[in-house]
Amino acid sequence: MIGRWLGSRRNRMQRRNPLAAVRTPPRAGALSCRVLDPVHEPVQHAEFLVSDHMGRRVVGGGTDPFGSFVTAVPAGEYRLAVSAEGYAPYRTALTVEEGTLASLGDVTLRTAEPPELPAPGDWEIEPAHSSIGFTARHIGLARIHGRFNTFAGVIRIADPVERSQMHVVIGAASIDTNVRMRDDHLRSADFLDVERFPTIEFYGDRFVHKGGSRWAVTGAFSLHGVTRTVTLDTEYLGLGNGMEGEVRAACRATTELHRDDFTVSWQTLLARGIAVVGPSIRIELDVQVVPKAAGDMAA
Repeated sequence: MIGRWLGSRRNRMQRRNPLAAVRTPPRAGALSCRVLDPVHEPVQHAEFLVSDHMGRRVVGGGTDPFGSFVTAVPAGEYRLAVSAEGYAPYRTALTVEEGTLASLGDVTLRTAEPPELPAPGDWEIEPAHSSIGFTARHIGLARIHGRFNTFAGVIRIADPVERSQMHVVIGAASIDTNVRMRDDHLRSADFLDVERFPTIEFYGDRFVHKGGSRWAVTGAFSLHGVTRTVTLDTEYLGLGNGMEGEVRAACRATTELHRDDFTVSWQTLLARGIAVVGPSIRIELDVQVVPKAAGDMAA
């Protein structure tokens, strides 16, 4: 009888105590929050960052499918930042006391204003402040990073922007992984075969706004004599001014290519059956564009 009464009392205490389900070390407390959008729906996978009074990271992570997170931290003064794609960041200061739960309750994020888009017209890639790089797996462990040193491109911004077009041409022989022997092999018929296929090209003609600063740019990608449909996951970074006051627009974009899709299928296996070069290549673009001079406009 007494045992049942004690067990029932413990259960009632656990239901009342918000820290009952959170194991906190000595001299620590807990911090919790639920992140909602403007219509009070949970924001899944929002990112949170807890930093100390010096701005140093203490803990960070993502919200659960219900937009919530709970984390234990040493007792003290903190700053919390919450961010999610398409929303303005949320920041606040708070105090976490030992053995207590500092709950912010529901935090509602505001929809972010999208960056101003470039004016309609032709914009050309400015190579000195742009890069086209790639990453490949090596022997199943490390990653090899490389880039293409020669490229050019034009983006024709339309009104509406969704009807824009872009054309990028890359010099295949300009591949550079900082190892001459490896670069020579990549230029050979085993890989890019640059004598037969001197350029790599992308012609994008479908711009889809994914919300906030995210866009998907889809088009035809030609490599090694094969053309496939590829989508660039693109983050538009907005407009700015260069050193001489010129207007610039910037974006970052990534995609993943499978070598076999473009018949770049050379492979050697190690004794353990591990491929020397991985089957997929991650492409990363950091691009700045400037208005194309009137005399250079394409027809």
